[in-house]
Amino acid sequence: MNKRIDTVLFDLDGTLINTNELIISSFMHVMDHYYPGEYSREDVLQFMGPPLIESFQALNPEKTDEMVNFYRAYNQKVHDELVTPFEGVDETVKELHKRGIKMAIVSTKRHEMVLRGLKLMKLDQYFDVVIGLDDVEHAKPHPEPLNKALKALGSTADQAIMIGDNHHDIEGGHNAGTRTAGVAWTSKGKEHLAAYKPDFMLEEMSDLLNIIEESGS
Repeated sequence: MNKRIDTVLFDLDGTLINTNELIISSFMHVMDHYYPGEYSREDVLQFMGPPLIESFQALNPEKTDEMVNFYRAYNQKVHDELVTPFEGVDETVKELHKRGIKMAIVSTKRHEMVLRGLKLMKLDQYFDVVIGLDDVEHAKPHPEPLNKALKALGSTADQAIMIGDNHHDIEGGHNAGTRTAGVAWTSKGKEHLAAYKPDFMLEEMSDLLNIIEESGS
C-alpha cells in the first residue's frame, strides 16, 4: 500500500513556468553565433532539460565555458520579457500550500535564476526549499537533488512525488524512489515523456490535487 503523498517536488522550467520561448531563443542566439545556419528551432529542443554545460560540452569541449557564458548573458537579458505563466499553475500551487502539502523546486538551473523565475511569476512565497544546479554535485537524473530537497523538507521518498516535463525528472524520481508525474504540456511531446513510464501524466496542473487526494487509499 502506498503512503499518502504529502510532498511535491517540482521541476521549474517547462513545468511550473513557461520558459520554452526563453530557452529556445537563448539556444538559437548561441547557435547562430557559433554555428550560423546549422540549427533550427526544432534542432535545439534536444538541448532542453540537461544542464547547459552538458549540452555545450557535447558540441564543443574547447569552447564549453565560453558558450555557457554567451547563453547566460543573453538569457538573463531577455528573461523577464519571455517567461510566461502556464494555465492552472498558480491556483494549484496555492491550493497545495493551503492544504499543508510540502513543496520544493528541484531544477537543473542555477539557484539565483530559479528564484528569479519564481519571483517573476509570484510563486516564490510558496517555496522555502529550492535546489538548483549549484546546490549539488550531481544533477538530475541522479537522486542527489531530490534527496537533498526531501531532507530539507523533512520528508521521505515514499511520501513524495516528482513532477516534471523532461525525462531527467522522471528518471530522477525513479532513482530517488518517489512517485512521478509527467506534464502533458512538455515541449518534447507527451509520448516522449510517457516512454519513461511516469506513474501519472498530468493533462492539467489541477490533476495533481486529485492524485494527492487518492494517494493514501
